[in-house]
Amino acid sequence: MKITINVECTPEEARSFMGLPDVAPFQNMMMDEMKGRIQKATAAMDPETMLKTLFPMQSEGMAEMQKAFWNQFSGSSKGK
Repeated sequence: MKITINVECTPEEARSFMGLPDVAPFQNMMMDEMKGRIQKATAAMDPETMLKTLFPMQSEGMAEMQKAFWNQFSGSSKGK
């Protein structure tokens, strides 16, 4: 014998029937906190700051590296 019982209820109704706590206020609070932190972090990450974070070389070092590449490429074209 097989018996099937269908119950129609919302998630809130099922949660209260099972005695589980309503965590929606806590979830909303955490989401608001995360949104605030993400907005604060993205506002501080302008392109210059992002490049300095990703490539910690000093700007002088980058200029010297660019000059070395330029000299290498211009020197090889003079020899031909």
